[in-house]
Amino acid sequence: MAESGVRVEGNALLLGEGAQVRFMRTLRLPETGTHNLPPGLGEFPLRRVEDYPDTVPADWLAKGGVMLPVYLREAMWLSFGGTREPTALQVGVGKVCAVSGERWTGALGRRPQNYLVLLRQPWLDGINSGTGTVRQFVAVPLGLGATVEGQVTGEETAGGVQLQAFPLGAKALARWREEERERARTVRAPRGGGLPYGTLPPGSEPGGGYAGGGYGAAPGMPAPPPMAAPAPGGPPGAPAPAPAASAPASAWASAAGPQRRSGGGPVPQAAPAMGLGVGGSMRQEVYRDDRKAKDWASEPAARVFVHLVTPPAWRRITGEEPPPSPVDRAAYTKAGLPWFDYYDEGGADLGPSGTLGQVQPVGEWLGTDEAPWAEPSPGQIAPLGDVPRPGKPVQDGDW
Repeated sequence: MAESGVRVEGNALLLGEGAQVRFMRTLRLPETGTHNLPPGLGEFPLRRVEDYPDTVPADWLAKGGVMLPVYLREAMWLSFGGTREPTALQVGVGKVCAVSGERWTGALGRRPQNYLVLLRQPWLDGINSGTGTVRQFVAVPLGLGATVEGQVTGEETAGGVQLQAFPLGAKALARWREEERERARTVRAPRGGGLPYGTLPPGSEPGGGYAGGGYGAAPGMPAPPPMAAPAPGGPPGAPAPAPAASAPASAWASAAGPQRRSGGGPVPQAAPAMGLGVGGSMRQEVYRDDRKAKDWASEPAARVFVHLVTPPAWRRITGEEPPPSPVDRAAYTKAGLPWFDYYDEGGADLGPSGTLGQVQPVGEWLGTDEAPWAEPSPGQIAPLGDVPRPGKPVQDGDW
């Protein structure tokens, strides 16, 4: 099996030579109204599928990639804060493009644009479903029709998240590097340090970014119970956090441990298939590419399949405890902790996908479980913006 051009460093995915992706835990938004950006509450732990050949399902091994544990209806966002060089990043949810709403093709497209532009895009919280807004990524089991994949294609066969990164071509990359060197020589950094667009200084990302990756605990909330391989600082706990909603028994039944082959070897159990549906709407732009199409490399530098794992399956496959259940958003807001609003004066919003605009939130499929909601006060909204390879390689497979 060939390497994918992806490496795992801690809980970060390094794609090719320039891009970095981290999967962030966050507060799930109400499905009505439009909201500010929720905080980052720590990283999801990542593990390579190939490291668990005796306990992961055979089809996962065939696809390769990585896996992370996620609760039913838990929300997530993708952080690109460690990206160092321009990258065209494709994001698939069940092999449906989260930007264009079209089926995964593996090739860059401009009409419609089917990729994000890094470094310009600092993060992605959901599908490109509105003008200046996205609908939040929310985990749901396959088989109920609630995923983006199910609603767009009419079937649920892929699940998970797919990432593919295209670097700049050799000439365009050399030109960009020279421009960066010239900028560093001629532009005096503003007080506090100047950074390229799309690169946020430590402490300014939602949840408070810190050098070395990961988001620390928000001040004023107690630390959660310890988890296996926690992110630096760990996600914040909350007084009386709301438990995760119950999933269908078939998806969330506790596993009794691996069975044994007749020859004594373990037989990997099937794991519940998980995908991404959508939740509430938030203010976030998906930026239009202002480069020429020929500037990008014709072949990707990296691609990876990200499997979403239920907590019981994570425990059985890895032998590790999953992170604690998601924090309650009412307790977070009541504690006076920050929400965020990002603004980039030079960025042009990409038009929303008509297909993705029709995707309904998971509450329409699974039933509502909304707790009472109180908007954060204006003082809780923090403005952001205008401000040798380590790790283990990840194997690629057939997907």
